[in-house]
Amino acid sequence: MAKMNMLHAINSALDITMAEHPQTCIFGEDVGYFGGVFRATSGLQEKYGKHRVFNTPLTEQGILGFANGLAAFGAPALAEIQFADYIFPAFDQIVNESAKFRYRSGNEFDVGNLTIRTPYGGGIAGGLYHSQSPEAYFAHTPGLKIVVPRNPYQAKGLLRAAIKDDNPVIFFEPKRLYRASVGEVPEEDYSIELGKAEVIKEGTDITLLAWGAQMEIIEQAAQKAEEAGISCEIIDLRSILPWDMDTVAKSVVKTGRLVVSHEAPITNGFGAEIAATIQKECFLHLESPIERVCGLDTPYPLALEKEYVPDALKVFAAIKRSMEF
Repeated sequence: MAKMNMLHAINSALDITMAEHPQTCIFGEDVGYFGGVFRATSGLQEKYGKHRVFNTPLTEQGILGFANGLAAFGAPALAEIQFADYIFPAFDQIVNESAKFRYRSGNEFDVGNLTIRTPYGGGIAGGLYHSQSPEAYFAHTPGLKIVVPRNPYQAKGLLRAAIKDDNPVIFFEPKRLYRASVGEVPEEDYSIELGKAEVIKEGTDITLLAWGAQMEIIEQAAQKAEEAGISCEIIDLRSILPWDMDTVAKSVVKTGRLVVSHEAPITNGFGAEIAATIQKECFLHLESPIERVCGLDTPYPLALEKEYVPDALKVFAAIKRSMEF
């Protein structure tokens, strides 16, 4: 297998898709010759032509309106929103058109060929307009799937599965990991099942759950906990919608404790849905209240980014609170 960072892995998945379907189009702001602001689409316009990989005007609503039409026609539409913070002008197109297209037509039409890629989260000193984690906004929308990878291998396999899925998918890419995360990735095609969490490490005392870049944080916290004699089970949720309740519940039944961590603000973050569901499903097995270690209920700060982001020490403190309850 080749060594790739997350950007190379995503580019490889897009390359395979472009070669596989002659009608596939990649479009968004600066995705053409420039290769996107993070260079995820580098080389693809040169390889497949300007009629298949092209820049759009700076209008996110227009990007998704066009994407819906293209996908409804039957062509695989790979739309890029340059930063997840700028997905909100397209919110109406996504939640009222993409997500409802199949339902409102009685399954006569759909936009299942639509994949929306967008970098999200902090870690690049981007301040309040280039650091947000908006996954929970879309998790309230039936008809969508939401996927977040944690490393290059996961990114390629999950992106290929998202593209082949017959539902519109929002693929959130942790921008902090684009070049920081490097690993072995097959050069050939492969897919990873959507909607299925992965148990990264088995343990007996407490379950730690996260997704995307936050996986590295909970793994660091788990190492501190292990040094203190606490056995941690680590789960990568991978898919926000649908989310794998069965895998999480099975783990919590075993350990009796759960810590959920995400970068988005704590109020109405997706961790709240997980906590509510798991307390219902596992109530008689819980040994302590479910802990959430999340971002703060403030706009994402620039100067105080390290204080805002849930780090390993905050997660470790939550582990100790849970164990000592």
